[in-house]
Amino acid sequence: MQRNKFTTMRSLKVLDRCKGAQVYALHTTGGGGGDVGDKLYHQLQDHLSVNPVRPISMHNYQSSNVPLAYVNETLLPYGLPVSDLLEPQIESCLKFVDFIGTLADLYRRIENCPQFEKTGMYLEQCAIFKGLSDPKLFRRTLRAARQHTVDVHSKVVLAAWLRHERREDELRGTNSMNCCGRNIECPKATLVPGYNPEFIYDPCVCSKNPRGESVDDYSIEDVECSTSDEYRDMSFCIGDNEIRCIRYCIASLSTPFRTMLYGGFRESRKEKINFTQNGISIECMKAAELYSRIRRVDSFDPRIILELLTFSNRFCCDDLKSACDSYLASLVNDVENALLLIEYGLEENAYLLVAACLQVFLRELPNSMHSPNVMKYFCSPEAKERLALVGHASFLLYFFLSQIAMEEDLKANTTVMLLERLADCATESWQKQLAYHQLGVAMYERKEYKDAQSWFEEAYESGHIYSKVGIARTKCKRGHKYSAYKMINSLISEYKPVGWMHQERSLYCDGKEKMSDLEMATELDPTLCFPYKYRAVLLLETNKIGAAISEISKIISFKVSPDCLELRAWISIAMEDYERALRDVRALLTLEPNYMMFLGKMHGDHLVELLRPFVQQWSQADCWMQLYDRWSSVDDLGSLAVVHHMLANDPGKSLLWFRQSLLLLRLNCQKAAMRSLRLARNHSTSDHERLVYEGWILYDTGHCEEALAKAEESISIQRSFEAFFLKAYALADTSLDQESSAYVIQLLLDALRCPSDGLRKGQALNNLGSVYVDCEKLDLAADCYMNALNIKHTRAHQGLARVFHLKNQRKAAYDEMTKLIEKARNNASAYEKRSEYSDRDMAKSDLAMATQLDPLRTYPYRYRAAVGPEHEVSAFAVLMDDHKENEAIAELTRALAFKPDLQLLHLRAAFHDSMGDYASTVRDCEAALCLEPNHADTLELYNKVLELVKEQ
Repeated sequence: MQRNKFTTMRSLKVLDRCKGAQVYALHTTGGGGGDVGDKLYHQLQDHLSVNPVRPISMHNYQSSNVPLAYVNETLLPYGLPVSDLLEPQIESCLKFVDFIGTLADLYRRIENCPQFEKTGMYLEQCAIFKGLSDPKLFRRTLRAARQHTVDVHSKVVLAAWLRHERREDELRGTNSMNCCGRNIECPKATLVPGYNPEFIYDPCVCSKNPRGESVDDYSIEDVECSTSDEYRDMSFCIGDNEIRCIRYCIASLSTPFRTMLYGGFRESRKEKINFTQNGISIECMKAAELYSRIRRVDSFDPRIILELLTFSNRFCCDDLKSACDSYLASLVNDVENALLLIEYGLEENAYLLVAACLQVFLRELPNSMHSPNVMKYFCSPEAKERLALVGHASFLLYFFLSQIAMEEDLKANTTVMLLERLADCATESWQKQLAYHQLGVAMYERKEYKDAQSWFEEAYESGHIYSKVGIARTKCKRGHKYSAYKMINSLISEYKPVGWMHQERSLYCDGKEKMSDLEMATELDPTLCFPYKYRAVLLLETNKIGAAISEISKIISFKVSPDCLELRAWISIAMEDYERALRDVRALLTLEPNYMMFLGKMHGDHLVELLRPFVQQWSQADCWMQLYDRWSSVDDLGSLAVVHHMLANDPGKSLLWFRQSLLLLRLNCQKAAMRSLRLARNHSTSDHERLVYEGWILYDTGHCEEALAKAEESISIQRSFEAFFLKAYALADTSLDQESSAYVIQLLLDALRCPSDGLRKGQALNNLGSVYVDCEKLDLAADCYMNALNIKHTRAHQGLARVFHLKNQRKAAYDEMTKLIEKARNNASAYEKRSEYSDRDMAKSDLAMATQLDPLRTYPYRYRAAVGPEHEVSAFAVLMDDHKENEAIAELTRALAFKPDLQLLHLRAAFHDSMGDYASTVRDCEAALCLEPNHADTLELYNKVLELVKEQ
């Protein structure tokens, strides 16, 4: 069992284009460089000297003699922040007191539910994962939900939701009905009912049978001529017109026709039947007669098919209705058509036609959210009932719509109405909890506290404990502060305390008790922003400005958020540090371009313009040098601010948008990073460049094979650094056997032969060195890292340290990491890595510093709980000898309280297993498998323990 425990101790190192991390191949038995490696040094010498870093040149800057009072009035027109006015936002997602138990329970229910019910289970998992910081978990679960759908309605909604996650609406030149090439999102495949999970990722048939083409061509005239009049034994008369028909063909259309023509009615004995008073046009009757013989409608005019749809409903012609419904659905390809046809679909109960119209509306989101003509089909109770009659009102539909509405404008009437419809559709407990809680949040933001309290109470009664936060908050707003205090106090007494409970209670007490709660909140959950913000503002109010900056910087160092950057900029202005203030405002605007500063009273762009006269002015060349300096010192926020400055001067530069996306990914701001990547694609000036950015978008949303195809298409047009780099990156992610590692090396060499700037070449060299290390070509790897360092790629110190370590030069490895710590502004990872090359006491010290700088890093907790660096004796053995299993479990539990992590859960499960606590082992394994269902070591442990439980 020990092997399972330790194989997952160190998280798998993977290629990372944005963190300066490394490509790792499988270890081979080969030793030295080989031919391809021997050529590296000679091939790259001419390229490594490009873009040398020169001393920065500034425009002459004269400090302004503007009076300080005028400066304060200009830059701080709304004064300074006030601690009493601060309060944390009520989160709109589902939150749980025992999150690990919730994950475990959900995994069990997913595994045990029938196949056809898995979509609903995965939808619940989506709702839970929505509250986590990693969007990949949400997208993976959304794909699983789509994979297991049976009905057309769910397929339409989930395919549109998956497309929305990529925000393709922001890509210029794309159509909402464009197909991605796979069944999972294909707008045609969604309109085909049935359960086919194994084919969901297969290529779709769009390219084989484009919209509007028939499988075979035929002529109505030919069909009409092929049937002789001698077979037509009856007529329908409409006015003076007579439509000759074949009696048994018309009778086959439906039971009413069969009864009329062959039953006891007098029409069964007539050759001519008068249909003049039935409101049927001559063209419609002719089309019905032709359909009765050929069973196809695709050559009729759409207007005639709409009449046939009404005809089929009136005379219960199910096959005719299905044919009309299907064909009309195939005609819906834009909002204009959808708005025209959806009324017919709703009136005639045409399931597929309404589905096709909804599909267009949903794939046009969020733009269609702002169209009254579209939203009238969703928002009102009557609209929801009309959809329900056709089978298209569901919790899934309104879950999707309401989430987008909340992202667009939480306070809007449209948002509230969609949330009300969501509540109407809620049937299961979790659905009611989510809908009622989100309605409470929306009402709270609208300052409608009485209604907000009512909805929060509904959510709490449905089982959502976190909604008590909303109840307490609304009670306080309505003048019942002590009642709010007692409510949260009882929550802390009743359940195992978590960070948000103490944070909330701090709002309703004062003095030492308040500060004690805030400290406890940070201890239990260091990712909560409010305690840092409150302490910083309190320090500012006591004129301890430097301490205030230090306090808010603690959380910014590992969790970047607009509100914390705003506060630090605000305080920086107060201490007249305008350069720091401008840097933070620029970084903030990269995260949220429309952010309103000073409690929503001033646009961030306006504050930038106000601050610019008080700082040194840079040319574009100066900015490039600043970017090099900040990049090499691992100052990601500073780099982000410089890129924002450069984009203000040159907003059409796709390279800068791309660089911005890389920096945002480093800072774990994935939503903003994807927006920057889309802007890079939109501003690309060539096809080969556009294809690279589209490839990165696909890769970042889980479509690795499609990303590889984009890279190859780009290379076929023009060989470029970014295309080769993308291909190497995506290939390394899909496979890292010996053969593919050699191919990745060649791709990176090809990339380095292409023109690029030193920043990107440094990353490519760093990745190349990592491949060489894993191929045991240490000298070649060292050359790559040294060359990367020569062009100021500071992160290469980490790779060089690894080489020294593998060469048994432990002191040299330690020294390399020390250099990285000294050079890097963001150095939590450097402390963590240096611990691998330290003795035990120094390792503990380094890991304590890593946790202090970034509590979200999980390795220090795992080390302290179970195992030291690779060169040390296993700390697990030490803990077992000293019977300190409970201490180890407590260390892991501390981290799991605010960061549910696969590796932490697996290790804690292993500890529980070693202690014979099989119930806890099963729970932790199930929670881990909920996060990653295919984790081999956890599956092995889980199955082993289940067998033991059965035996007992």
